[in-house]
Amino acid sequence: MMADAASRDEDVILAVRNLSIALPGKDGPALLVDDVSFDVRAHEVFGIVGESGSGKSLTMLAVLGLLPPPLRMVSGSVKLRGRELSGLSFEEMRSIRGKSMAIVFQDPMTTLNPVLRVGAQIGEAVQLHNPGMSKQDVRNRVIELLTLVGIPNPQQRYRQYPNEFSGGMRQRVVIAMAMANEPDLLIADEPTTALDVTIQAQVMRVLAEVRRRTGAAMVLITHDLGLVAETAERMAVMYGGRMMEQAPAHALFNDPAHPYTAGLIASLPRVDREVRELFSIPGFVPDSAHRPGGCVFHPRCGLANDRAICRERRPEVAATSPGRSVACHFNDETAPWRAAQERAMERPVEARAPSVADDSEPILRVVDLRKEFQIGFSLFGFGRKLPALRDVSFDLIKGRTLSVVGESGCGKSTLARVLLRLLEATGGDVFINGEPFMQMSGPLLRARRRNLQVVFQDPYSSLDPRMTIHEVVAEPLRIHGRYDAKRVDDLLAHVGMPPQTGRRRPSELSGGQRQRVAIARSLALNPDILILDEAVSALDVSIQAQIINLLKSLQAEFGLTYIFISHNLSVVRHISDDVIVMYLGHIVEHGPVRRVFETPAHPYTQALLSSIPHPQSGEESRRKRIILTGDLPNPLAPPTGCAFRTRCFRAAAECERHEPALTARTGADHLSACHFAGQTATARAPGDEG
Repeated sequence: MMADAASRDEDVILAVRNLSIALPGKDGPALLVDDVSFDVRAHEVFGIVGESGSGKSLTMLAVLGLLPPPLRMVSGSVKLRGRELSGLSFEEMRSIRGKSMAIVFQDPMTTLNPVLRVGAQIGEAVQLHNPGMSKQDVRNRVIELLTLVGIPNPQQRYRQYPNEFSGGMRQRVVIAMAMANEPDLLIADEPTTALDVTIQAQVMRVLAEVRRRTGAAMVLITHDLGLVAETAERMAVMYGGRMMEQAPAHALFNDPAHPYTAGLIASLPRVDREVRELFSIPGFVPDSAHRPGGCVFHPRCGLANDRAICRERRPEVAATSPGRSVACHFNDETAPWRAAQERAMERPVEARAPSVADDSEPILRVVDLRKEFQIGFSLFGFGRKLPALRDVSFDLIKGRTLSVVGESGCGKSTLARVLLRLLEATGGDVFINGEPFMQMSGPLLRARRRNLQVVFQDPYSSLDPRMTIHEVVAEPLRIHGRYDAKRVDDLLAHVGMPPQTGRRRPSELSGGQRQRVAIARSLALNPDILILDEAVSALDVSIQAQIINLLKSLQAEFGLTYIFISHNLSVVRHISDDVIVMYLGHIVEHGPVRRVFETPAHPYTQALLSSIPHPQSGEESRRKRIILTGDLPNPLAPPTGCAFRTRCFRAAAECERHEPALTARTGADHLSACHFAGQTATARAPGDEG
């Protein structure tokens, strides 16, 4: 196997052999990780990808000696620089964690203590492994680390609390803690999942810089295939607790050997292509206690075709070429199968209906919508006002999809809540089917509100765990006196779920199934407009593809109109007709999705698009990257003139003096708010990696 050959290399930092992790159960132990082997070499980035429940994080928790009980490592070996770790005591492992290897978790707010100052928390990591270091030396080291990860004003930030930092800055603090003692191995477990694409690019640049200076190797665990393609030298793909494939990153993406790998790659929406529908791997990840015999992937595999060998015999991981290994009985059939899937998805760009507004009366018209929040109180009354939405205007035609994109804090979700009347607008008007929605109240508002429904990001938190699925979907029908059991069954059928699903509860469903239920409930009252607030961002790429295809088919069948809020620009390109780009509560660009994505006019849009990780690794994608410096300005004290100028690579004196209006600068249906709209970034632009 590839791992065995690699173990002879002198530069191997981490060697994992035949690792198995089990969960005790009444029917015997269930293997959550099954016979996993791999190596991580000095200075390299080793990526591990796969759907939720595949065993990625559990594998690395076992490496760190942090498996939560009752999970236990039942077999295998873990060696760090040749030293066996699997038999060490807790205290012995504690001396290694943070010193020789460290981890960066997904959510920095759960990693950082909210009641301790940031400097004290990083200092604790330094002093734990350097007990003889003086307080002043510890402080100097912490400031050095804050500077290393790009925290501005480190002396001032040293005394602040985590809640005073933005999401991207908090993740930088966690990276500083992990790198405090310059470990040989850094484990990054979904380090950018909760971040916007621009902040993600900043964080990955910080990780690359600190690794370059310390020489640390890194294991990158992620479900973002584009991110790992641009970052990793070698990759492993896990499914059902097993390693399905290992290969150099460029080879794996260009020529995947396992059908599961090929399916994941095919499921990705891309900004550089248009397809009729996304490929989606059928079915769901099996429960760990009920995994199928033979090949664990065979029930979902496009190559299995009910062949007996796939059902009955587990494929062993075998080398297919130098540096590559795969666990599949028929991996030689993957390439032609993948080519057939690509041909089935392709659609000529010219065949797509043009994304331009027609003469129809808009189903939704938003005019100069404003929302301000009162912040605190002063001695003489109310305190300051925070402008969350500033003069937002747009029209939406029936049957079309309008996407709203931008970084966290730009006003996307506030816009959705104001449209739903969950928040009251400070000013402006909203018209639904020509009627003034903001002036309605009482029974009339309740009746018209049915025309506007929402699907939230986390389906589990929006579904009552005490109800059955039938009761969940039926609830809006009962409230409005329109309950019909057959209607509930029909709604479940529309989202691809059998009627018997209605007897189950949300906890018994997977994430993708729960999101289907949330969509079914939102359709119960036949709404005109569906607001989808990050509705697919929490899903694995294959399940995400299923939900996107479902949304498009429902739109075609029922003539639905969508407002799609997302920070995933690849998904936006695939699902949208038109797109709005927001920054600090203001629309900075608006137009047909093809025009905005192919010829972005505003520098902020250009930066967002250039920050998207692409599934093709290579220097070409890295060279065009624009990395925005800094974070969103304080909305209580926004910059004068153009709000984006403090981060803009094209800013000039005029940008400080005058705020640009949102007007048609590069086309009648393509609006932008920039004095220099349409100009492209140059290699000399600040923040450009090129």
